[in-house]
Amino acid sequence: MDNTDLTKEPRTDFEKKLVQEKYNVNVAFYVHLKEYNNSVREELESRLEEVFFYSKGVEWKFDSFGIEKAGSRSKNVLGYFIFRTANITELKKLFLEYFKDYNNALKITCSVAEYQKIDETFFELEVE
Repeated sequence: MDNTDLTKEPRTDFEKKLVQEKYNVNVAFYVHLKEYNNSVREELESRLEEVFFYSKGVEWKFDSFGIEKAGSRSKNVLGYFIFRTANITELKKLFLEYFKDYNNALKITCSVAEYQKIDETFFELEVE
């Protein structure tokens, strides 16, 4: 790639839509599962949809969801949910409200990662 095509400022309207926030906070919830079977993914997705539905007033964006096999981070199978938000307290309350009665959970652990954008560059790749 030719470095002369790089720019620090977005030039087009589309590039302006790509600008990332200066600060980003990721909140990850890990549900440690007692057991894993074919219905667990559907159960977790259903509870996540409830969190989405009742999240009025909590400003956040859903980032990702998945299930990790035992051994990658824990001896348990983990269902994980990652959100981007600055309102950690409200998201934590909301998440706990919709997962506290989940019988397949041994525990729920969380991590909060704060990122600051130090650089952002724009360029375009021609595909034709």
